[in-house]
Amino acid sequence: MPDRAPTPVDRALPTDEARHLMTLVRDIARREIAPAAAEEEAAGRFPRALFTLLSQAGLLGLPYASAHGGGDQPYEVYLQVLEELASARLTVGLGVSVHTLAAYPLAAYGTEEQRAVHLPAMLGGGLLGAYCLSEPSSGSDAASLRTRAVRDGDTWVIGGTKAWITHGGIADFYTVMARTGGEGPRGITAFLVPGDAEGLTAAPPERKMGLKGSPTAQIHLDGVRIPDTRRLGEEGQGFAIALAALDSGRLGIAACAVGLARAALDEAVAYALRRRQFGRPIADFQGLRFLLADMATRIESGRALYLAAARLRDAGRPFVRQAAMAKLHCTDAAMQVAVDAVQVLGGYGYTADFPVERYLREAKVLQIVEGTNQIQRMVIARHLLGPETR
Repeated sequence: MPDRAPTPVDRALPTDEARHLMTLVRDIARREIAPAAAEEEAAGRFPRALFTLLSQAGLLGLPYASAHGGGDQPYEVYLQVLEELASARLTVGLGVSVHTLAAYPLAAYGTEEQRAVHLPAMLGGGLLGAYCLSEPSSGSDAASLRTRAVRDGDTWVIGGTKAWITHGGIADFYTVMARTGGEGPRGITAFLVPGDAEGLTAAPPERKMGLKGSPTAQIHLDGVRIPDTRRLGEEGQGFAIALAALDSGRLGIAACAVGLARAALDEAVAYALRRRQFGRPIADFQGLRFLLADMATRIESGRALYLAAARLRDAGRPFVRQAAMAKLHCTDAAMQVAVDAVQVLGGYGYTADFPVERYLREAKVLQIVEGTNQIQRMVIARHLLGPETR
């Protein structure tokens, strides 16, 4: 691949510490992640050793407090780390994003004692998390979930099935939303469930069109008993906690989408420079040059959008609408860039010999996870028109 000028990611980093961090991340991505990505995805292997390495490097707790093992990094920096990881392999970038999502309810709503007991192992002790909100009959309509937790003295007994759980069956802890009261959002409570809890089992992983190295599975909770000390927040607060987690998680998906799109563009540019037709590189043809220019513009605008939302979050200002916009725009952009990358490579792009067909398969799921892009449009419209509208 030809040398290129530093990307805007370099110029957007706010401190020397952040720039040193990004140098470390790029080195890990180049040396440890990218070389085996295609082979491991084709084989459906989850890179657990890589996540252990990322934990040891302090990359699994970047946006959380150092007092509990985190990295004290703003979201503006954390998201650019995700982008870099996802550009090397989406399974890794998305996995870090999901882990961060799973740790959020404890970090934001747990008691100081709960954080002191559990967060250090989550953020720097090699543990891997999963986030359990969706169910077989409640995806976008998450407030209708049926998994139930019943109090029994100082413990809770949880029963039900969660669906579409990233890291399902391999996670060390699950942040589970369960119904403890009546119907609707006010009857839901959040719990921290150990991955080895008695009665917790995982179904065989889903057979997916992409992200085959990242296991997605149903989780069955059959009389799982946990102490009340593992309840996060107040009873009935779980749905609000879940939505707050997703607001930040959507920025993670946006950053991962930009990373994937970057990888697709890089492959398309490299191919266009070396592929010759009619006696010259196809990069000389205006039609293809315009296509590459549009791809690059989608990527740059996506990065600007997710960084703007991140800066609002870091400043303590409302960012829900901007997070929905970032998730919507960046994932749609990733899908279009991946389609265009296949087009640049022509017939070769349609084969598994080149990575762009994998990028296309992987891009699709980003338009679905953590709120479909139709849900993002609903969120944006509600902020424009008022909550009383539908």
